[in-house]
Amino acid sequence: MDPYKFLRISPNPDGSLNRSSLSFISPTTEEQPVDSSIQTVSKDLPLNKARNTWIRIFRPNLTPHAKHPIIIYFHGGGFILFSAASTFFHDSCANIAAKIPAVVLSVDYRLAPEHRLPAAYEDAVDAVLWLQSQARDPTDPWLASGLDFGRCFIMGSSSGGNIAYHAGLRVAGLTLEPLKIVGLILNQPYFGGVERTESEKSMADDKILPLPANDLMWELALPEGADRDHEYSNPARGHVMVGRLPKCSVRGYLGDPLVDRQREFVRMLEKGGVRVEVKLDLDGHHGIELFSKEKAEDFVTDLRDFVYGCLGRGPGGADPRL
Repeated sequence: MDPYKFLRISPNPDGSLNRSSLSFISPTTEEQPVDSSIQTVSKDLPLNKARNTWIRIFRPNLTPHAKHPIIIYFHGGGFILFSAASTFFHDSCANIAAKIPAVVLSVDYRLAPEHRLPAAYEDAVDAVLWLQSQARDPTDPWLASGLDFGRCFIMGSSSGGNIAYHAGLRVAGLTLEPLKIVGLILNQPYFGGVERTESEKSMADDKILPLPANDLMWELALPEGADRDHEYSNPARGHVMVGRLPKCSVRGYLGDPLVDRQREFVRMLEKGGVRVEVKLDLDGHHGIELFSKEKAEDFVTDLRDFVYGCLGRGPGGADPRL
């Protein structure tokens, strides 16, 4: 198969990509007629103007005056595709914000190969430090109330899960008060390696993430000359102190070619002393919660249980401050 055709991309002579429209783009509620029945309202704010990055903020509309936990979110797309405005990520974040409920900050980070890793990790740290600055001195009415800066999570799906992990490592040693990172949420985190795992070999022709496309995305995302055993791809090669991380949730599906990578990752975290909540035996494929309403609801239920479990509530327990 031609991985460029599969991903609907084509390379330019300068190393950039032409990207076909792989998803619809959703506007924020600020750009739509006012509808009091909607569960989540959203708006965009600049993150780093020099890097042309920004954040899409989702707030629960039915409990506007409550103090909500915060989720900093990174979308998937193999580091090379999509944005925070892509409809399936927009809709997923809106659903999470309404159902947890929580304030979700979806980061529109720089894409590879125009900006190879660690550019996305740098943008992720930018987002955490930006939120810390807002906790100290809010510059927008949306950030002046309704956010509990002492209850913040870093979350990502697929390549966004990889970004969330590396962001968690990079900010673990920083003084972030009054912001507090209490957990990492890694949904089907995207990792790789030179040696094939059994799940990669058995699902080489997967309809969502076939091996040729997987390999090409790493080739385009990693630093020039690096292979898939680089620490950005293969965390076991990083030799980092993962024990500094807060409690982690790692979630995956049996029909995902990456599931063995995720199992290896969990073992590495546990060996490093990280508290990990694991669900890697779920029925489904890579990114299924973006396509199945039932799986999306299961995902949000698990997410809510993890969030409030980290905050001292039991599974499914409501926060009395909401």
